Amino acid sequence: MNRRVLLTSASAVLAHALVSRAQNNAGGRKVVFEHDVPDLNLKGWSATAVEVSYAPGEASAAHRHPGITIAYVLEGEIRSKVGDGPESTYTAGQMFLETPGQLHAVSRNASTTKPAKFLVFFVKDKGAPPTVPAK
Repeated sequence: MNRRVLLTSASAVLAHALVSRAQNNAGGRKVVFEHDVPDLNLKGWSATAVEVSYAPGEASAAHRHPGITIAYVLEGEIRSKVGDGPESTYTAGQMFLETPGQLHAVSRNASTTKPAKFLVFFVKDKGAPPTVPAK
């Protein structure tokens, strides 16, 4: 399976998970996220979706992902800093992408009073863990 087929399949899985939200918008479908991806050989890779919940004020330690990581905020607000990009706040319906090996220095609930939840979609080598500590 070449990387174009795998990325297309992975995108279809994520799109299916988001279709109920998109159908609430007048006019049917709309693009909610688009980002270039690195040139990778994806032979032997897998796709996994994980729902992550943060209690008010909760955060994760700095980390990296060995594969492509796409996050979609389901509820609340997520504060994130990836690579050389600015620290940003993402709200329900917004997405961000991490390319392989980028430092995810900030990942936390932006609120100290409300929970936050997001869907993380990993496309990575089958043998690699989805997340590794920052070094």
